[in-house]
Amino acid sequence: MRLIAENLGGERGGEAVFSGIGFALEAGQALVVTGPNGSGKSTLLRVVAGLLPKAEGRLLLEGGGDEFPSIASACHYLGHQNAMKTALSVAENLRFWREFHGEGRLDVEEALETVGLGGIGHLPFGYLSTGQRRRAAIAKLLVSHRPLWLLDEPTAGLDKASEGRFAGLMTTHLGDGGIVVAATHLPLGLDGVNELRMGGAR
Repeated sequence: MRLIAENLGGERGGEAVFSGIGFALEAGQALVVTGPNGSGKSTLLRVVAGLLPKAEGRLLLEGGGDEFPSIASACHYLGHQNAMKTALSVAENLRFWREFHGEGRLDVEEALETVGLGGIGHLPFGYLSTGQRRRAAIAKLLVSHRPLWLLDEPTAGLDKASEGRFAGLMTTHLGDGGIVVAATHLPLGLDGVNELRMGGAR
């Protein structure tokens, strides 16, 4: 599988945020997107995910076959918001996303154990701390298989132990032939990644 961006441009509120962005990622590769606030990191991820229209350029996913014919069908998008209903239990939220995304990976309890939240699936999502909410959102990546992970500040709100656990999950995903594109201000603990600097020299 290969994710390709050519001469990509994005807008926010009708104003150009970035242009001329290009990269190509093979299976097993990660791209870390850095840069100051307002440089377009989140906009870039949303354009790649198909949540915003691109202003110019091309986006291609090669080698996805019948299972993943498009970027949208191949990606998990983890944004600033955790995209969970506060009144539903943690397990109910994850079951929804598992059904929504199709093919299962880990079951809900296994996913919660993996992110260090075993035994709390019955609690309403709204009862969780900020860090627990982020870990529950990360569990969404594990209950369904999508080869492309688009991550916007994925470690925001996590403690050091959780950051290390998430680095291990990303490393495993890459080792299984996945692709990661992550916008972040913080080191993610990944070795040998490509870097794209927004809003400055690239």
